[in-house]
Amino acid sequence: MRVMKDSVTAEPDLPPAPGAEQYPALDFADSAIALPGGQFLDLLGSPAAANRWLVEHGLAPDDAGLQEMCAAQLRTLREQIRSLLASRVDGHPAPASALAAVNEALTRAPAASLLHWDPTRGLYRAASHPTAQIVEHALAALAADAADLLTGPDADRLTACGSTPCNRYLLRHGRRHWCSTRCGDRARAARAYARRTRAEVY
Repeated sequence: MRVMKDSVTAEPDLPPAPGAEQYPALDFADSAIALPGGQFLDLLGSPAAANRWLVEHGLAPDDAGLQEMCAAQLRTLREQIRSLLASRVDGHPAPASALAAVNEALTRAPAASLLHWDPTRGLYRAASHPTAQIVEHALAALAADAADLLTGPDADRLTACGSTPCNRYLLRHGRRHWCSTRCGDRARAARAYARRTRAEVY
């Protein structure tokens, strides 16, 4: 398997899966992308890539300066969230280790917005984001969003992309079971090929 850790050119026009713009945790889970030909694109594969992903999702400032330990924490939570999504889609019990990891992430950052004072703004409330706690806040926010998705009304629409080898999750719209037009075309082509092959056998 060829791994592309920090690439944005492998599938430049691959859009977010349906539901990923509504639920950042779904886009987070889909940041490890299986591609045709045994390739694998990891959008959190390096500190720079992880920093870029967090910035794009409003979870870190441009100059956060993530280190590998922080990127590894994000990748670990991603796998635990993927495990919970898989158990929900397959109708299996939620893995205890994944539940523990998400619950631990939920408690990493204070949920309350703190009271601050600024000479020009006066009193205002905002979450405190010291540089050392940026990743904790991101982990807590993503864990909370995943919990909301898995326990909310959209949980019944959660499904896995039906186009091999894609491993992305999405929220189903009607009968659509793929995450992008590209995957839909690939699935239709595979079905057509299977029909031709069966016809040739008989």
